[in-house]
Amino acid sequence: MVTFVDRVTLHLSAGKGGNGCVSVRREKFKPLAGPDGGNGGSGGDIVLVADPQVTTLLSYHHSPHRSAGNGGFGMGDNRSGAAGEHLELPVPVGTVVKDENGEMLVDMVTPGLRFVVAPGGQGGLGNAALANPKRKAPGFALLGTPGWQGDVQLELKTVADVALVGFPSAGKSSLIAAISAARPKIADYPFTTLHPNLGVVQAGDARYTVADVPGLIEGASDGKGLGLEFLRHVERCTALLHVLDCATLDPGRDPISDLDVILAELAAYPVPEGQVPLLERPQLIALNKLDVPEAKDLADLVRPELEARGYRVFDISTVSRDGLRQLTFALGEIVEQHRRDVASAPQPERIVIRPQGSEKDFEIRVEGGTYGNIYRILGTKPVRWVQQTDFQNEEAVGFLADRLEKLGIEDELFRLGAEPGSTVVIGAGDGIVFDWHPSLSSAAELMTAPRGTDPRLDLNPRRTTSQRRERYHERMDAKAEARAELESERLAAGSDWEDEDES
Repeated sequence: MVTFVDRVTLHLSAGKGGNGCVSVRREKFKPLAGPDGGNGGSGGDIVLVADPQVTTLLSYHHSPHRSAGNGGFGMGDNRSGAAGEHLELPVPVGTVVKDENGEMLVDMVTPGLRFVVAPGGQGGLGNAALANPKRKAPGFALLGTPGWQGDVQLELKTVADVALVGFPSAGKSSLIAAISAARPKIADYPFTTLHPNLGVVQAGDARYTVADVPGLIEGASDGKGLGLEFLRHVERCTALLHVLDCATLDPGRDPISDLDVILAELAAYPVPEGQVPLLERPQLIALNKLDVPEAKDLADLVRPELEARGYRVFDISTVSRDGLRQLTFALGEIVEQHRRDVASAPQPERIVIRPQGSEKDFEIRVEGGTYGNIYRILGTKPVRWVQQTDFQNEEAVGFLADRLEKLGIEDELFRLGAEPGSTVVIGAGDGIVFDWHPSLSSAAELMTAPRGTDPRLDLNPRRTTSQRRERYHERMDAKAEARAELESERLAAGSDWEDEDES
């Protein structure tokens, strides 16, 4: 049974935006009082919140699929759709959020920090919002865009002031239980601790947290034992406390050799850029289990060599609690000094990012294809506009063509050598495929046509009554001209015969 999880993959699906509404207001004595279609509601966001009350990612391990609410559709009488319900996911403080490629998005180190990891889709505009003095009664509305969908990785890194490191069964769990209110599992076999335990220590006026990290063995930085999975929980600590077992019964082990192995593993573990390497942080040594007579003799033997290396050494016993007060106060001094140094350090200048209009809202890539070049259009605006277009509505398609032309896409296609009939794809991957025809003008607002149609597209082959009448008159005129021509030829032939008879 899984009791502690510190790395999960979430499959997120933000809410979809609601579609806009096409509606025309009808009142008594006002059968066509103007468009009144409302806008669609925006989709719900998925927000990560750093919560100090959450200590594990276990709930997301059991249910990794999370989704937010969809936006409601717009309605007539200028009624907008309801916005989708946001979804807040509480995560432990110290959680690192990464994308599916492993790139870090945010480090949730501050309690209460909020991060929108999956933004919801944008609601579509109704025909009332699309109306203007030139297009007074639009026969179309914009569709809602889909919300963000994808995977993110959550990786928990314990936030503690002091980390207890050492070999398995060195007494780290007993130590944290003796100096704090933490109650970890304690037993006389290796790898009793399977996940980090946190405890709060009060030493005088100093109050700090201590993390009990699972035991390390030689090769932990290469994946042996449990060390590789939990070494990252040491990254955020201020100081390291090496807990050395002076009463071990394993042959070939002694406090000096154990310390050398642990130091080698800590040196081999890479910390993120900008953090102090593990071995450059303050380190203390606790010689544990001195309630055993043989352990006391071994501690007296190794203490001079450890002090010669520059370490502060403390003799402790978690059973008799000897030396624990001196150890906790020494750790409290280190933590308080570090906090004063951080408070007195000059704060970096706050960077204020103000969004600027991009020089180019799109990019066109020329890709080779079997039947000629393919022109792929990439950009936030073109892709969003395509998602908002109802391709079953001619007027909506014409509106999309006008937007793309005003953005400068047609001029760029001409510059890149595109010809009428060239294949144009909007968006990455399969995208939306078009056969480009640059004959459309941007004068759709000045055209008179039934709502929901665009005469420039000629998608409807059925002729109107006026077109049939005009075609009928053209045929009648052509027949009259043909009869007049035959009559003139007949008269000319009769006059020729009369002239021959007279002669």
